[in-house]
Amino acid sequence: HDVIEEVIGSDAVLGISLGDLVGDNLNLFHPLNEVIATVGIPWYNVYGNHDMNRLATDDQYADETFERVYGPTCYSFDWGPVHFINIDNVLFYRDAENNPRYSSEVGERQLTFIRNDLAFVPKDQLVVISFHIPLTEMRDVKKLMNLLGDRPHTLSLSAHTHIQRDDFVGPDHGWHGDDPHHHHNHATTSGSWWQGTLDEVGIPHTTMRDGAPNGYGIFTFSGNQYSIRFKAARRPADYQMNIWAPWEVTSTETGKTDIVVNVFGGTKRSTVEIRLGEDGEWRSMTYTPQQDPYYKALKARDDANQLERKLHVALREAIKSQLKEDSELPQAGKGITGIAKSTHIWQAKLPANAPKGTHVIYVRTTDMFGQTFTGRRIIRVR
Repeated sequence: HDVIEEVIGSDAVLGISLGDLVGDNLNLFHPLNEVIATVGIPWYNVYGNHDMNRLATDDQYADETFERVYGPTCYSFDWGPVHFINIDNVLFYRDAENNPRYSSEVGERQLTFIRNDLAFVPKDQLVVISFHIPLTEMRDVKKLMNLLGDRPHTLSLSAHTHIQRDDFVGPDHGWHGDDPHHHHNHATTSGSWWQGTLDEVGIPHTTMRDGAPNGYGIFTFSGNQYSIRFKAARRPADYQMNIWAPWEVTSTETGKTDIVVNVFGGTKRSTVEIRLGEDGEWRSMTYTPQQDPYYKALKARDDANQLERKLHVALREAIKSQLKEDSELPQAGKGITGIAKSTHIWQAKLPANAPKGTHVIYVRTTDMFGQTFTGRRIIRVR
């Protein structure tokens, strides 16, 4: 209800899921397929660590259920001018106590496939390679980058982290192209694992640990060029940022007051500007990766709600014999876990000695693709 319903009938030509499709419950592959089918477009799937057969003895059999449903975990295809390669970079193994574990690598077999596959792909064609665990966590990342390094038009996609982050990869990871390789670690549709207080329709807010809402990406391709636009689930398309500011501040304190902006799809190549009021001067904000204060406050509220619920449950248990009916409390959602450093935060102070009254903070951002988005927040100066 959070994502699929709003993309049914969209003009997209294909979809890709970047792994962790079924949360370790392999019986969900077929119900998932029935839901995805309602979108009405071809859909391609990447294998993730929560799609493994955890009863397998080794990596050879860990993906057998996924392969039975979807086919190989390593494959390629062309769509229009773009060459797509989807691979499995989850290596399943059992530890000394026979517990299921995983690490991340591509492996020689898939590296050979990629090398042979690229031999038939023109050098000036855009190659998009997708896998589940981020490129920077792969043990043999340098071998993969070496296969792509002589190509001027590449993009890689991953998931796994439940945040949104963009890396521009260079020699430290084996990339020796003229420009850094762009790796997009994608936001998740499940956000913070479907955690958080339930909203008015019973869906958890599930805000990701970097302060961005759960959602998906819309990719546009033109020749060997691409752009990415983040879309928050069940939000308007222009909802692209949160502006963190106090509700009110004194005039003497405005010059010391920080405004923090989380641009959900922003990267270090984005520009972000701020002004106070329509007649204010646009000023550049400073790129300052940090924990999102909005998310920290949200987590504190969620934690308080969870504590209140635990106390309520304990009280009901203590007086159970006096209750006329033994009904359970309504579902309330799970507590959200962890706070991550966000790589898409900008910060600036308000103008000093701002006049008293109600003002509008305006923020505008232009991303690495030239797309511009705006946001507003009201603040009172007293």
